[in-house]
Amino acid sequence: MSNALDVTDNTWEATVLQSDVPVFVDFWAEWCGPCRAMGPYVDKLAQEYDGKLKVVKLNTQDNPEVPARYGITAIPTFLVIQSGEVAKQIVGSQPYDQLKASVDPYVS
Repeated sequence: MSNALDVTDNTWEATVLQSDVPVFVDFWAEWCGPCRAMGPYVDKLAQEYDGKLKVVKLNTQDNPEVPARYGITAIPTFLVIQSGEVAKQIVGSQPYDQLKASVDPYVS
């Protein structure tokens, strides 16, 4: 069971864009090996930053609208969204420390 919330095209606005805290978005798909490999890191971020950072996962295969809007052409791709705007984009698999370092500046 993932610590990250599942988000869809329909829940994107309310869950992500209107969030009071920064949001870390994992764009993934079931068939994507690197995405599955990053899953434990995404869960660890959700656990470590509980209350300070909202961590969500969007399945790009089931929800094509949001990835198209943000120009997501490769997965895994991660976005940090702050106040409804993209603050940071990370493409591809990352070591956990690097992923965490990418998020730290946005978490108070």
